[in-house]
Amino acid sequence: MSKKISEPTRFPKERALLVGVDFRGGNGLLTLEESMSELELLAATAGLLVIGRATQKLEKPYVQTYIGPGKISEIKALIDEIGANVLVFDNELSPRHLRELEEDFGSEIRILDRTALILDIFAQHASTNEGALQVELAQYEYRLPRLTRYWTHLARQAGGGGGRTGSAGGVGLRGPGETQLEVDRRDIRRRVSKLKEELEKVRKHRQQYRARRKRSGIPTIALVGYTNAGKSTLLNILSNSDVYVADELFATLDPTTRRVELPGGNLVLLTDTVGFIQKLPTQLIAAFRATLEEIKEADLLLHVIDITHPHTFAQARAVLETLVEIEADKIPVLTVLNKIDKLTDRNHAQEALIDFPGAVAISALHSEGIETLLQKLNDFLFGNYMDISVIIPYKETALIALFHEIARDRSVCSHSFQL
Repeated sequence: MSKKISEPTRFPKERALLVGVDFRGGNGLLTLEESMSELELLAATAGLLVIGRATQKLEKPYVQTYIGPGKISEIKALIDEIGANVLVFDNELSPRHLRELEEDFGSEIRILDRTALILDIFAQHASTNEGALQVELAQYEYRLPRLTRYWTHLARQAGGGGGRTGSAGGVGLRGPGETQLEVDRRDIRRRVSKLKEELEKVRKHRQQYRARRKRSGIPTIALVGYTNAGKSTLLNILSNSDVYVADELFATLDPTTRRVELPGGNLVLLTDTVGFIQKLPTQLIAAFRATLEEIKEADLLLHVIDITHPHTFAQARAVLETLVEIEADKIPVLTVLNKIDKLTDRNHAQEALIDFPGAVAISALHSEGIETLLQKLNDFLFGNYMDISVIIPYKETALIALFHEIARDRSVCSHSFQL
């Protein structure tokens, strides 16, 4: 089935036609229509104007071209009608599929898949050196087996650069520029090796930082959730911070840690992390290893869910599946149902609490339910702690270090020393 989508009179050069395939057995957590709607949001975030969709039902992908020859002819006719110059496929294309589709559609039509689209968004939003390194590595790992006419021809137009200030080149071309993409595979592998070395240094630095945090005895909480669930807004309201917030997919890439004071004066460290999404590229999970370890090392995960989203449960499952993939599924989780201010019927929040036992319903934007959330965090992390006062002789001040060590086993909440 194909359909034309109404469009404004004026539009950017990059006009996208989305292509999705409904395979027997299902595509994953979302239906094809739901997944295509999410793909449209991704395309818009990347800067594309979506002007049409084409879908097909198949038993399995065609070996050469992913979609059938009849559908290719149909899409060519639709391209001529609506003037699209980019095709975006909802699933990741194999190197062969990409090569064959490029041959079929010619050099005037750019072929992207969901993975390339997500990588492009990450390249746009990478605002630190660590983020840029991780995105560049993921892009190379994705592009290396796909070094065809498509990449080398279009790389001449791209140039490097990324970040929120903008970059040259079209969607899917941000990141490595022409000098990287036109070199041979051996040189690219050399660059990949160098990036891995740099990221290993980043990883070790983060390990040392986390070790210092652990020595402080302050519990750590990691915010996790589907992209655009409101994690950064929640971090800001809990810590009185001004971390960058935007109503867009993957607005946050780099982990940000802030101190939060709980009821009774107890302190915790709260870390905002990159959002998840269904079909999250494996290249990103591998490249963002240093960042994702912030989640794996946390004492508690705060799973933020957009309760107003039509696919709340599918998004929640996608997050839990990703936690399994990164081996963080054994960490305790407290679920937060966010954006209740957008509900037309507040009873929906109470009904959702039945489906998510122990969850807290909040509005991070309007600070609703925040006191309840803070108390729950305090009860979970410090509920079994005791206050201990100790008198230590001046000659035995070395015992203070011992008491700090004992406090780290989380059986002691606070302590005071009198010499």
